[in-house]
Amino acid sequence: MALLSDAGIQFLLRWMHFLSGVTWIGLLYYFNFVQGPFFAEADAATKSVATQKLVPRALWWFRWAALLTFLSGLAILALRRASWSDPWGMTILSGAAFGALMFLNVWLVIWPNQKIVIANAVATAGGGQAGRGTWGVLLVVILGLLEINALAGSAGPTKRPLETVRGVIITAFVTAAVVDVIAAAVLVAPVS
Repeated sequence: MALLSDAGIQFLLRWMHFLSGVTWIGLLYYFNFVQGPFFAEADAATKSVATQKLVPRALWWFRWAALLTFLSGLAILALRRASWSDPWGMTILSGAAFGALMFLNVWLVIWPNQKIVIANAVATAGGGQAGRGTWGVLLVVILGLLEINALAGSAGPTKRPLETVRGVIITAFVTAAVVDVIAAAVLVAPVS
């Protein structure tokens, strides 16, 4: 089999998908079975050093393994022309949906939150504060505005979003995006 043939490219993509998936899930096991219990027992100074030096390295591999697993999987699906109209396609696309959700969780939930944790560890190790005070005030203001709007908003456009299920869902997503942007601005120091 020639590596530049369709079968050869699929072979390489499957190995790339397999190896990056093993790395991704292996690091997930590391976080859950090794790092988590270690942090539960370690003293504050050790946790701080580990959070500053070890965690970013492990998360770097975790993030990029997730991305490589996701992209190689997409490439395999495209080459195989996966479709919901046949049993293999239905099965693999169902699994791919879970994989896509896991990938998005890594990049859009885990990594942004871990950047905050790492930035706080760096700030406190340098004698600063963790950045929670400003964040706490901003969060209380956001929640207060939402609550005031829900309780006392007029029947006009300020009240309408919270009167329907669709409006509540949209408001929740918009609020989450606003909170994420503000959190990134207030809590996160640059972390590569």
